[in-house]
Amino acid sequence: MRLGPIGIWSPAFRGDTPEVIEAARELEDMGFGALWLPGGMGGDVFGPCERLLTATGHVVVATGILNIWAHEPSEVAEAVRRLEATFPDRFLLGLGVSHAPLVERLGGRYEHPYEAMVGYLDALDRAPTPVAPAQRALAALGPRMLELARERTAGAHPYLVTPEHTRFAREVLGPGPLLAPEVKVVLDRDATRARAVARQHLAIYLGLPNYTNNLRRFGFGDDDIADGGSDRLVDAVVAWGDGPVVAARVREHLDAGADHVCIQLLTDGPAIPSAGWRELAAAVF
Repeated sequence: MRLGPIGIWSPAFRGDTPEVIEAARELEDMGFGALWLPGGMGGDVFGPCERLLTATGHVVVATGILNIWAHEPSEVAEAVRRLEATFPDRFLLGLGVSHAPLVERLGGRYEHPYEAMVGYLDALDRAPTPVAPAQRALAALGPRMLELARERTAGAHPYLVTPEHTRFAREVLGPGPLLAPEVKVVLDRDATRARAVARQHLAIYLGLPNYTNNLRRFGFGDDDIADGGSDRLVDAVVAWGDGPVVAARVREHLDAGADHVCIQLLTDGPAIPSAGWRELAAAVF
């Protein structure tokens, strides 16, 4: 499966409108190798994936991520089988353990996330049409989940991370497995405006222990995480500025060991930021 060096991560891809289809085709034409869509709050994830795959010719479509507490393994395995039969080597199943507050909001009970992921992978292996390791990846942050990604999947899709984490993840994964971090960007050279957009987006994540614990692992303290995030933290996890600044941050992750960087463009404007995606393409290709 060829993701290429750069993809686009966007919640807009969950939509069912002509504008989403048009955007997907344009992104493929611009050279982005993969389209990533979120699945953390459940609902129909595979329908949007099929629409994107049908609309495009070769780009990979990936879930970033599918919440294991919200989908039965047998149903996931069957959905992956259908997509693989129609679109061979073009779908990547990104899996994640999500977060206790989100799982509880869905009516679930969040317990022993590592063991839950091991059990989920076991169930995918036992399905009538198993999901092969090469077809799946984990939203791994810490060493144990990264090791699990190395041993039982194609690799890892870390979210809300710095280039330092990418370097750490590559050390844990070793040279072979896929490493595809998500990188947030704001195309604005004004620090006040850019950081305001970033903080609006980061608000939910800085209240989730999985992310804050990982940020602490890389030197950020309580003062960095409080009150929407310090300038130091915001600037570390969100690349803001013009196209060349964003391209430099993408290069930092690639130089640190990433195989593929999926860019999430943050805006306070249209849900489908086509103009911004064009600016990104001009900068990174």
